[in-house]
Amino acid sequence: MPMYLPSFDVGGGGQVLDLETAVKDGILGGGGGGVVVVVHGGGGVTEKKLSLKKMMEELDSIEVPSVFICPISLEPMQDPVTLCTGQTYERSNILKWFSLRHFTCPTTMQELWDDSITPNSTLHQLIYSWFSQKYLAMKKRSEDVQGRVLEILETLKKVKGEARVQALKELRQVVTVHGSAKKTVMENSGVSLITSLLGPFTKHVVASEAIGILVHLDLNSDGKANLLQPNKISLVVDTLNEGSIDTKINCTKLLEMLMEGKDSEWEVLSSLSLLVGLLRLIKDKRHPNGVLSGLRLLKLISSHESFRNSIVGIGAIPQLVEVLPNLNHECVELALVILEALSTLPEGALALMDCRSTIPNMVKLLMKISESCTQFALSILWAVCKLAPEKCSSVAVEAGLAAKLLLVIQSGCNPVLKQRSAELLKLCSLNYSETIFISKCKLTKTMQ
Repeated sequence: MPMYLPSFDVGGGGQVLDLETAVKDGILGGGGGGVVVVVHGGGGVTEKKLSLKKMMEELDSIEVPSVFICPISLEPMQDPVTLCTGQTYERSNILKWFSLRHFTCPTTMQELWDDSITPNSTLHQLIYSWFSQKYLAMKKRSEDVQGRVLEILETLKKVKGEARVQALKELRQVVTVHGSAKKTVMENSGVSLITSLLGPFTKHVVASEAIGILVHLDLNSDGKANLLQPNKISLVVDTLNEGSIDTKINCTKLLEMLMEGKDSEWEVLSSLSLLVGLLRLIKDKRHPNGVLSGLRLLKLISSHESFRNSIVGIGAIPQLVEVLPNLNHECVELALVILEALSTLPEGALALMDCRSTIPNMVKLLMKISESCTQFALSILWAVCKLAPEKCSSVAVEAGLAAKLLLVIQSGCNPVLKQRSAELLKLCSLNYSETIFISKCKLTKTMQ
């Protein structure tokens, strides 16, 4: 019986009718060869043919012609075999199919009149050849990228002005796209070279490009220590305040990278200019990514008690409360973490109480997004209502707090949340008779 030869498109713009045509026309690179690597060992130089499995692993994300895919696993075949129906499968997959006492062709469901399997050498060669070509092309691109990165690093040592800006811009583009470029920069003292370009007299356009490179690198402790110098941090903060939205995001990411695990270096973040710049970024609802980056860094800063007074002092609390309704869920949670941290200060709790939107916005968030958001909102409401129970409880009840608290108590939330909800409910009811409180709460009969 003749072998079934499927048609397929190899992505070159034309339609290949079958494997024989593919080999004949050279479209899939049939005809021997393969990737040979030179191995230098103690006994001299030897050549080793790279395995198909190794190439497939390194080319994991590449789009593969459908004819190379096993219909069972939907993965590229390494050892294709053909059944009497003409269908081809990966050997291990079809043998497993048979071991489950299936004696049919998985694709056509035909009963097999012959259970033998035949190695499809032609297809195996085509698969190997195709992956070889792609692998060699990838390696060549990687070598070309590494060479270009080294050239740019040498150029940066010599040039100034616009030429320096252009070199940095090209390096940023390469580093953003190619993982091998990052490795080359780090292995050739690129971090210290780029960091040396940042100083009190650096132009913002140079700083913007340099920071855009550094945020894509894995900085070691020496690289971070170098960047934590006051004059460099000051430049990053200035760049954050004056740069484009992409530059602002890169600055916040770099500062976040520098602060992780560096408790002893936190004095560099005492700049009010940084806090003002972050608030400006958070309030710009045109750029959600910028809002997220700003909140992430502000959360990190607010986690340290010594900086909370400064955050409260610049009027951050009312600004954060007002933007809550416009934030996505991830940003809401970050903002609530910050506000809860600030509520632990007497000045923070007072600022929350003085903001007319605090109680209504917090009540709306109860049982709305996540249990953690409910927890943070409850904590903030407790801090506010404790300050002035008579004043705040009436506002809270009018905002629908009682009904929300009863929902929390009846829900599957953790016991701590339920306990806090019960305490807050009791606090809010102190100024009312039972009848008036129930009527004010607008509760359903079930809740009553």
